[in-house]
Amino acid sequence: MDFTLTEEQRAIRETARDFAEREFRPQAARWDEERIFPVDALRQAAALGFAGIYVREDVGGSGLGRFDAALIFEELAAGCVSTAAYLSIHNMAAWMIDRFGNEAQRRRFLPKLASMAHFASYCLTEPGAGSDAASLKSRAVRHGDQYVIDGAKAFISGGGASDIYVCMLRTGGEGPKGISCILVEKGTPGLSFGKPEKKLGWNSQPTSMVLFENCRVPVTNRLGEEGDGFKIAMMGLDGGRINIAACSLGGGRASLEASQRYLGERTQFGKKLAEFQALQFRLADMATELEAARLMVWRAAAGLDAGDPEATLHCAMAKRFATDAGFAVCNEALQLHGGYGYLKDFPVERHLRDVRVHQILEGTNEIMRVIIARRLLAQTDRRS
Repeated sequence: MDFTLTEEQRAIRETARDFAEREFRPQAARWDEERIFPVDALRQAAALGFAGIYVREDVGGSGLGRFDAALIFEELAAGCVSTAAYLSIHNMAAWMIDRFGNEAQRRRFLPKLASMAHFASYCLTEPGAGSDAASLKSRAVRHGDQYVIDGAKAFISGGGASDIYVCMLRTGGEGPKGISCILVEKGTPGLSFGKPEKKLGWNSQPTSMVLFENCRVPVTNRLGEEGDGFKIAMMGLDGGRINIAACSLGGGRASLEASQRYLGERTQFGKKLAEFQALQFRLADMATELEAARLMVWRAAAGLDAGDPEATLHCAMAKRFATDAGFAVCNEALQLHGGYGYLKDFPVERHLRDVRVHQILEGTNEIMRVIIARRLLAQTDRRS
């Protein structure tokens, strides 16, 4: 094992860190307070190759790996968790088109997604199908060379703002094998959006329901074959889980760094808070938890890049551990700041609000435990 980053990886990380410090961090509080979707900043990120990180280069992507993406998203999230997380979802949607689309689809959709001239959303969850995603009801019925779509998707990041919606829809019978993946373009008649959701965090990205009513989409917008949709969705989520785990690392690290500064400045009982051993121990635990989580994220990302058959297991483990650790570190940072941590004048309360949802999306951490347990029990059965 070699945990030393290559020269190229260090350069990628530094580029992402410098960009986040310059373009994300100074604006993050305002984006959160005013619920601004920072289109210009996102397009600047795209200009650095951060909108198609592991999309192939022939359509404008960066052609990098999942490990590189994990480095990038930790750095971007240290500047603004919410904006980095939307960029993660956009990358996941773009990769699905690159991986499962035909050449015509790749060349039609990906150049504008890689530049963020167009934005993308991932549409799996429904009002009645959350963790039980295979029970989704939104239906696409084929009529000649078109699908007619009816139904609704819930909690869609970029809802109303995105240009391309990568949708999992039922084209066949019940269960996962009846689901297909279809691209729906903004402006298609019959496509509409619910009201913007009012959320605890993630306020720099819009979230809404995506609604379909007699929405007609050409069959040529289907990715893969009929019935491939659930497999496509799950493969997308392996990488998405690494990315959102990395975003939790970034939010946690920013909170730890804020705590280090605060403890070095604040005086109580005649001493700097940093001189109290009890508080030193808490910083030490926060740093240790983040480093352990980072190693799990890196292992999962490296496994996905290498085609490891256990990559799904490691992605679930990393997502579960890193998102729990990221939130715990943000929460501890708020406590170390005392009453000031509860004020919006300090960034830790925003980090806490933004990372909290990471324990829910891309598969709840309870579902991560289900994935892990099933893999473990399947291994036991094979050895029996």
